[in-house]
Amino acid sequence: MSVDHYTYRVTWSPEDGEHVGLCAEFPSLSWLARTPEAALKGIRQVVAETMADMQANGEEVPPALAEKHYSGEFRVRIPPEVHRALALQAAEQGVSLNRLASAKLAA
Repeated sequence: MSVDHYTYRVTWSPEDGEHVGLCAEFPSLSWLARTPEAALKGIRQVVAETMADMQANGEEVPPALAEKHYSGEFRVRIPPEVHRALALQAAEQGVSLNRLASAKLAA
C-alpha cells in the first residue's frame, strides 16, 4: 500500500492557530503546521512512519478508501413514522423510495 493512495485533508484549527493535516484512514493521526503545505507534508510523513511501524509489527495496515469496493448498498434504520412519510413523499413524486432516499442523501 502506498502512502499516496490515502485520503488527506488540511483544515484550519482555530484552537491551535495552525493548519492541521488529517488522514481519513488513520483518524487518530494529525499534524499541525503554520502552512497548509507543511501540514500536508507532515501528515503524509506521520502516516508513512505509522505504516512502516505497523508492518514491522505484523499489524494490518488499513486499506485506502479509494481502493475499497463499495456495493452501493447500506442499511439505515429509521423510525416507522419517518419511513411512512418518505414512502408517501416518494409515491406523490412518482419515484421509488430508494430513488427518493438516494436523492436526499446526495443533496
